[in-house]
Amino acid sequence: MNTSSNLHRSGLILDRRRFLGLSALGISAAALSACGGGPSTSGGGTGAGAVEQIDFSGVKPAKEITFWTSNPGDSIKVSTEIVEAFNSSQSDITVKLVTAGADYEEIAQKFQTAQTGGDLPDIINLSDVWWFRYKMNDQIIPLDSLFEALEFETDDYVDSLLGDYLYDDAHWAVPWARSTPLFYYNKEHWKKAGLPDQGPESWEEFDEWKTKLASASGAKFAFQFPALAGYAGWTLQNNLWGWGGGWSKEASFDITCNSSEAVEALSFLKDWVYKDKVAGVAGVDQIQDFAAGVASATVGSTGDLITAITSAKFDVGVAPLPAGPAETEKICPTGGSGVGIPKDISPERQLAAGTFIKFLTEPEQAIKFSEATGYVPIRKSADPATIVKKTPQAQVAIDQLPNTRSQDYARVFLPGGDLEMANHMAAILTENKDVQAEMDSLKTALEKIYTDQVEPLI
Repeated sequence: MNTSSNLHRSGLILDRRRFLGLSALGISAAALSACGGGPSTSGGGTGAGAVEQIDFSGVKPAKEITFWTSNPGDSIKVSTEIVEAFNSSQSDITVKLVTAGADYEEIAQKFQTAQTGGDLPDIINLSDVWWFRYKMNDQIIPLDSLFEALEFETDDYVDSLLGDYLYDDAHWAVPWARSTPLFYYNKEHWKKAGLPDQGPESWEEFDEWKTKLASASGAKFAFQFPALAGYAGWTLQNNLWGWGGGWSKEASFDITCNSSEAVEALSFLKDWVYKDKVAGVAGVDQIQDFAAGVASATVGSTGDLITAITSAKFDVGVAPLPAGPAETEKICPTGGSGVGIPKDISPERQLAAGTFIKFLTEPEQAIKFSEATGYVPIRKSADPATIVKKTPQAQVAIDQLPNTRSQDYARVFLPGGDLEMANHMAAILTENKDVQAEMDSLKTALEKIYTDQVEPLI
């Protein structure tokens, strides 16, 4: 945690403690713009600007509610089964499942439109790069009083996954379709190259393997970078952290993407494409390319696990993300999506939504969802035995959870930051642009996003 007590505009250092300090001084545009006519509230902490938690005393849950999802991990079938199980388990609340978009961006756009149209859902599936925008815009509620009212076993959620949604000393979502990146490799290609049946311990070790793979495997690439639009900002955090860098400092808005460590990490990867000519970049879907034998290895989500195994005509190897020269212990970013509750609906609907979310994320449902999709179990008490029995490779994702780290603020808290990262990485990896120049430009873009879109709301 960054413990700086000052906001340095030149470096944009602003950590979670500083956010709390500013809130205590009442500097919160979101708080000032809170809509009238909402549910009754009570103070959720100390200080004039503490997050207000909703008081659910005496509230009766609504009879019918709507759950908007983008079906992450092709989850429509299992989500429907869970909704039907909830509806048949009691008679007080009926949940309607709605596919509100084909991906996280589409559902986010629909949710934004609903803010003025009035047709808000009661539960919203929100991704790692969207929930903070909703929080800043005062569009979702803090959930801690709901946890208390409904007796959520919050201690049983995987700490890093629930902790991802902690801001201003309040939780703004509950983990659901959560993932981490994994290293996928073609076991047949590994065998042809005379490599051990395991992933590399470090990226430097894979650097030693790549030439053997390129010459022995017959594949187009020894390694294929994931499609940049959805993966660059997310998965490359592992590489940046491994070299001692990051898009921004840990738990801070201090943008560091152009540091010497970051530039060295990205230059290392660029050399695979242009100097060594053993790597490429996926255009749309690296897992489908990998399954087709285009590349010997790639990085994908845990949510891709089932697809990779069922699509490939070879044995798929799965390993944790490799370490780097500075961060020698393997480290991995969290990812995926959770569920939240809109602010501008009645407390009755909010309470009903919370009741379903509690059911949706219970250990039994968490295992059922993980088994069907490949997403990681979100509850500590969830027994993964059935998942591992069906898909042994899933054990890798489960074992990697203790090594996860919350993502850089620059990616998940800056609106459009992820897209800027993808665009600049595309310039580096597909247009052979200079790494330092692109990262300098990226820093300028990210700082402008902070100044224009984040700073006015905090």
